[in-house]
Amino acid sequence: MVLKIDVDTYRGTREGVPNLVRMLKAHHAGATFLFSLGPDHTGWALRRALRPGFFSKVSRTSVVEHYGFKTLMYGTLLPGPDIGKQCAAEMRAVQDAGFECGIHTWDHVLWQDNVANRDAAWSTSMMRKAAARFTQVFGVAPRTHGAAGWQMNNGAFHEHDTAGYGYASDGRCVLNANGTLANPADGPHRLSDGGQVLQHIQMPTTLPTLDELLGCEIDGVTIGTGNIAAFLLKLTEGATRDHVYTLHAELEGQKLAPIFGQLLAGWQAQGYQLASMSDYYQKIQHLPMPVCPITWGELPGRSGQLITQGAAQA
Repeated sequence: MVLKIDVDTYRGTREGVPNLVRMLKAHHAGATFLFSLGPDHTGWALRRALRPGFFSKVSRTSVVEHYGFKTLMYGTLLPGPDIGKQCAAEMRAVQDAGFECGIHTWDHVLWQDNVANRDAAWSTSMMRKAAARFTQVFGVAPRTHGAAGWQMNNGAFHEHDTAGYGYASDGRCVLNANGTLANPADGPHRLSDGGQVLQHIQMPTTLPTLDELLGCEIDGVTIGTGNIAAFLLKLTEGATRDHVYTLHAELEGQKLAPIFGQLLAGWQAQGYQLASMSDYYQKIQHLPMPVCPITWGELPGRSGQLITQGAAQA
């Protein structure tokens, strides 16, 4: 079980990340922390209000409760704090605790809302700005990336190869309405842009996230905080395949930490090793890898389109 932690906000970095480090250490679990390294402009996300499904998600997941009113004002009524400058100590503490650290983005909302329609020059500039800040904070160059909102473009994927990344986790496996994999064979793969096969390995997220599940009715049962851990553990029972689970410092690291504790204990009881992206790469790097086209799709419980694993090419 690969644990991929997206850190979106200033508050998540300051409060959620240290909580997660403590929980993971208590369970002797590995994980990869992916940091937002520039300004926190979470308030800009309110521009998504006209997107289909946006209000449904907001009402289901109690965005104000989990992110905080102040965070939702960053970039609008309040200036966005520079996460990489103001939270460098918290980030380095994760590295010092022995966890893999990588790049989530420079500016989460700016990337998520724009990259799909921007050119390679724009996306490359953003990615290199994040990489430079990462090196400044950690004293080493970044080795991996996990895209904000699972949003990318062809130029951004090519930048992974240019940067020398062996692996990244920028997309999702397609899921059925009940959270199961639409194609059980989905998993690690390389990408093709139609003319070239890229070298880095993609490790797509294979499970639904908490914010996609909370408040949804699945098979006649409403998923809430009291049964969501059991629901996810039902999806992984049997330990018959590797999974990548994406969690958020703003959710599992704060109000939903008790649920994450149940998941950690449950996955260990199921026989999973809780590992980082780097650990997983060491396991799979020399295996034959399917090649899939860069593909966009939709997922239950999430508004808009995102990068999803396409059908493997012959």
